[in-house]
Amino acid sequence: MFKRLLSAFGVGGPSVDTVLDTPHAVPGQAVTGQVRIQGGSNDAEIGEIALSLVTRVEVESGDHEFAGTGEFHRVVVQHGVRVPAQQLVTVPFQLMIPWEAPITAVGGGQLPGMTVGVRTELVIAGAPDKGDLDPVEVHPLPSQDAVLDAFGRLGFHFHSADVEAGRLYGVPQQLPFFQELEFYPPAAFSGRLNQVELTFVATPHELHVVLEADKRGGLFRQGGDTFGRFSTTHVDAENQDWVGLIGQWLEQAAERGPSGHHGNPAFGGHPGNPAFGGHPGNPAFGGYPGPYGHPGQYGHPDEYHQHHERRGPGMGGVIAGAAAGVVGGMVLGEVMEEVFEGDEEEMDFEE
Repeated sequence: MFKRLLSAFGVGGPSVDTVLDTPHAVPGQAVTGQVRIQGGSNDAEIGEIALSLVTRVEVESGDHEFAGTGEFHRVVVQHGVRVPAQQLVTVPFQLMIPWEAPITAVGGGQLPGMTVGVRTELVIAGAPDKGDLDPVEVHPLPSQDAVLDAFGRLGFHFHSADVEAGRLYGVPQQLPFFQELEFYPPAAFSGRLNQVELTFVATPHELHVVLEADKRGGLFRQGGDTFGRFSTTHVDAENQDWVGLIGQWLEQAAERGPSGHHGNPAFGGHPGNPAFGGHPGNPAFGGYPGPYGHPGQYGHPDEYHQHHERRGPGMGGVIAGAAAGVVGGMVLGEVMEEVFEGDEEEMDFEE
């Protein structure tokens, strides 16, 4: 909740304060709240109130890499708002979290490096007045949590997370970026694999998982990357033996040379073996305690969220196409100091 004066009206103008009913959500769920506008010394006319979701996105362009503030979902909650002098105007809103939104919290703890925020924008006399940024903790779906639980049981250790501009091969990706969760491999694979990356691409009915293993090179063996990909329903994902599946995939990745996707007949020929998981206190993420992760706690209207529970996050990377090709028109934007650190560019990633 951040309160600020609207710069377009100057001194004595109205102020805006966006209040979320809860800062916790899961992909596919609505975040609700109110935009509260306190009138100033004179009546004011606001042409439009809009809310957007933003996150920090890393972009690779040639030999260079930079980070920007990416807006990936935007809705107009009301047109034509009159704010009488000294009066409070309250506008309720509902903002859906996209199914592919980056996960920012695991087991009740903040995921290092990950941030999603709700930004309030008021259009006054045709000019947008951006500000009032409120952080939202996006928790894993039960199906994603199942994957993370297996990662913890197998002995993975979380290394880092980021959101990268680009497309993944072979999955129905809608947003022009994807989240990567990077792990150190279990001790048994430390001499053969450098790191393992995990990415989730969720839809209302399915979960797509992409794994990438960075294989160590040696005197008599070739290094490189090995990929795995798996698609399943959310319900089936919760009932799989992901510890066994991931362990099998790790063995294959450690023994094989660099390659593309490996099909697995147990999954109907879908390329790759993945793994899921995530209980509170998942050792893969440093043992965070976990009061969150059960979508039902947030009143999710979807039937799937009402009848299933669990917890987790995600990462991976099979990029098809250069990231620079999907970023589109970028313009320099303001620094979101409330949520993001450092000088960044403003990018439009709206669905």
